[in-house]
Amino acid sequence: MLQAIKRILGFGPSTDYKQLVKDGAVILDVRTKAEYQQGHVKNSINVPLNNLSNHYSKLKKDQAIITCCASGMRSAQAKTILKANGFDQVYNGGGWSSLQSKLR
Repeated sequence: MLQAIKRILGFGPSTDYKQLVKDGAVILDVRTKAEYQQGHVKNSINVPLNNLSNHYSKLKKDQAIITCCASGMRSAQAKTILKANGFDQVYNGGGWSSLQSKLR
């Protein structure tokens, strides 16, 4: 129970995003197109959260997906939506700029 609470609050084992990308993970930026154009993680895919359900076919269910947005709120929602639709390897990368620094 305590481990589940820690994981929910983000205090669980840290995710090695750099290794996930090396292993072929897709970075899914769920901000609006305008936000994405102002800056984004190199090679990320932009699918705004409100259009996510229309773009499942762009994603592979057997591939790791790292979601990101501006602060981590929309990316958390995207993770929940994707997991509920059969995508098993989904990671919330949080804010895109923070994720970008973790990938260096």
